[in-house]
Amino acid sequence: MQRIAKFHKVSETQFVKDWSDTFPEYKNEEISKIYQDIGLPKRATAGSAGYDFYAPAKIVLKPGETIKIPTGVRVEMEKNWVLQCYPRSGLGFKYRLQLNNTVGIIDSDYFYSDNEGHIFAKITNDTNEGRTLEVSPGEGFMQGIFTEYGITVDDDVTEVRNGGFGSTTR
Repeated sequence: MQRIAKFHKVSETQFVKDWSDTFPEYKNEEISKIYQDIGLPKRATAGSAGYDFYAPAKIVLKPGETIKIPTGVRVEMEKNWVLQCYPRSGLGFKYRLQLNNTVGIIDSDYFYSDNEGHIFAKITNDTNEGRTLEVSPGEGFMQGIFTEYGITVDDDVTEVRNGGFGSTTR
């Protein structure tokens, strides 16, 4: 098994900024407590492909509701690798929990972005059974799988990332 990446927390300053932007009702002391309790993604078993991302705070989503979650996590990985993010299988099965971009793609150079490569998840409870989703702090809600990729033989891109979501198409 290749070892190609390492998870880190973003700085507390970056987390407070991003959490406050998403959840302005929180006070800085509350956000600092959430930050201190963030756990880095881990695999549940030796045979697991996915690294579980844990909810930094309680998530409650009624049917049809959407929320953007700053995870407090960033990932440093080798070139030619990507982290693909998906809802945890059980939550997708029970609640039709979906990432709004279907599959989150975390590029290897995202780690060096202006926002420290802070990974966000925007999720929707798309249940058609009327179920409310509740995820406790520290409970897994998303999983990330590392995949190696290739490029075309005539690819000569030299641009360097300097931004977050959507920055590579600006």
